[in-house]
Amino acid sequence: MSDTRLPHEKGFHISWDQIHRDSRALAWRLDGHGPDEGAWKAIVAITRGGMAPAMIIARELDVRTVDTISVKSYDHQAQSEAKVLKSPDAEMMGDGTGILIIDDLVDSGKTLELVRERYPNAHFATVYAKPKGRPMVDTFITEVSQDTWIFFPWDMALQYVEPYRGKD
Repeated sequence: MSDTRLPHEKGFHISWDQIHRDSRALAWRLDGHGPDEGAWKAIVAITRGGMAPAMIIARELDVRTVDTISVKSYDHQAQSEAKVLKSPDAEMMGDGTGILIIDDLVDSGKTLELVRERYPNAHFATVYAKPKGRPMVDTFITEVSQDTWIFFPWDMALQYVEPYRGKD
């Protein structure tokens, strides 16, 4: 028998409070583990999902240098080939040493694999992890099953709300 459940039928709904608590927990796990006497040189958020956790982690760890790498890996809620749309400051990044790269979720691992190829010595941290992508992340807080769809608070209202522009 095939599984005909829709994504919302095995959904994990995350509230703003929950993403804040889980991002703080990730910051606490990362505290003191940077290469500069425990400190991190900079934080790079993988946009868009990594921006909220990165902001919280930057505040908790008192990291003032924050940049982004824009990677598109979803089209209309379906995974596609990941591609970099915008890279962080090259001089700051180097090979990634001392850089903390943050995303909300590692799913298949394709996004982190693409970023890791560019910055092999960076530390990769996500709030949530699925089994397929887990080998690509160094630190995470919560593991969910591969077939669970995570509903993040920035995607939700009382019901799902499509963004004003675009479909993803």
